[in-house]
Amino acid sequence: TNPEFEPPVFDSVAADQLDPGDQLLELYFEKKGRGGKQVVLIKGFMGSDEELKALGKSLKQHCGVGGSSKDGEIILQGNVRDKATEFLQKEGYKTKRIGG
Repeated sequence: TNPEFEPPVFDSVAADQLDPGDQLLELYFEKKGRGGKQVVLIKGFMGSDEELKALGKSLKQHCGVGGSSKDGEIILQGNVRDKATEFLQKEGYKTKRIGG
């Protein structure tokens, strides 16, 4: 064992500085485990919690639905995947539809 060894320090700021074009957001359509209610899950966002909540708020306003932003995911109520995809692409994000 090397007594002078120091574990590498990961720079969490680098993840916060990613441009929208460098991120791939995956949009899932889901209704299992939600009492039959339809939701759109958006995963893959890399950034701070504040940025996630701001993006979630903008998406909810654009789509005219409720939802939440937590644990690195944005949840939109209802089947608004097409509207969400259009909005995210205008903002410069890369998107991918998954499932449904």
